[in-house]
Amino acid sequence: MSTLSLILLFTIGSGVLSAAIASSFLLLPEARRHALLPHLVSFATGALLGAALLALLPHAIEGAGPGQTHFVGLALLTGILLFFVLEKFVLWRHCHDDPCEAHAPSPTDHHRQKASATMILWGDGFHNMLDGVLIAAAFLTDPHLGIVTAIAVFAHEIPQEVGDLAILVHAGMSRKRALVANVAVSLTSVLGAVVAYFALGEALHFLPYALAIAAASFLYVAVADLIPGLHRRVDARTSVQQVVLIVAGMAIIYFSHELAH
Repeated sequence: MSTLSLILLFTIGSGVLSAAIASSFLLLPEARRHALLPHLVSFATGALLGAALLALLPHAIEGAGPGQTHFVGLALLTGILLFFVLEKFVLWRHCHDDPCEAHAPSPTDHHRQKASATMILWGDGFHNMLDGVLIAAAFLTDPHLGIVTAIAVFAHEIPQEVGDLAILVHAGMSRKRALVANVAVSLTSVLGAVVAYFALGEALHFLPYALAIAAASFLYVAVADLIPGLHRRVDARTSVQQVVLIVAGMAIIYFSHELAH
């Protein structure tokens, strides 16, 4: 199978499967959804940290070669700053709690509800395009690395999309329309992947730095978005569960990467 075929297969598969699993959460009672979502977030945190630090960054350093490590570090820092700026000015915010403070509309203001839903869809579409770029960059470096990256993207998409779907329904969309919109937006990752495939395919020497920016994306989402939410619950039992699930996420990435090689 060609590299482009692998990129399309895993990008489409990751988007559709994460949207389908997230959609199934709408069928659960709200109390059950609240109980399960923090566990998904903990697992996703571990998967993102593992993919960034155990797979993407080592490959970036190896690909850059001797004497270029500091440029990889510079690309990592640039990526973190880039995602900070995007979150500030594009209001690109992942919703992992239901309701989410960043996007939760006032129940008495219908226009704000609709605006919130629109912002969710645009923000999620842009984010998914970037995910497609990251998956393509990883596959162009090493198909095994591409698979690990797709797993990490899949893991953190589920809790995000559960939150997004809840907001769309709360904003007045029917469940069917919200599900269709969510799947359509998930597939914008394919556009990002195809553009990245042809752009990076012509500039392979930029791949290590693209991987460093991919690692920056995963680190930023894990540290700036997910971990603060986990710290809202501080009881001993929950804290132990969080640590176990974070380690499980890291372990899945580690063993996936090792088995692939």
